[in-house]
Amino acid sequence: MKAPTTLILLPLLAGLLAGCEQLGIEDPAKLAAAKEAEGKAIGSACRHAMRAIEDCYALNPKAQKAAVFAGWREMDEYMRENKLEGVAPQLARGAASKPGEAEIETEPKGASRESGKGGGKSH
Repeated sequence: MKAPTTLILLPLLAGLLAGCEQLGIEDPAKLAAAKEAEGKAIGSACRHAMRAIEDCYALNPKAQKAAVFAGWREMDEYMRENKLEGVAPQLARGAASKPGEAEIETEPKGASRESGKGGGKSH
């Protein structure tokens, strides 16, 4: 009598395990693929923004370096083949991620805005 119960429970258990994603349990293969795709996107964006690969690594320490490099290299090849120019980054290196946290300084501290006018030093 235990055999028919096992035959009924086995497909039911298999059906429940197939729905693990709906329970919030993520598939490791899908996570790895997503991280790789994200790394490639980061690398492509860095190359398009004319950033060196080393800068890209420094700005994105959690990204997979191999994926970042692959994306950077693919974008580099694409840009060379199509004779495209990069786009200069709008944010300075080390700028705050939240607006208003840090201001980009364009002149050294203590420098006067008037010092550049007149072509010489003022005494």
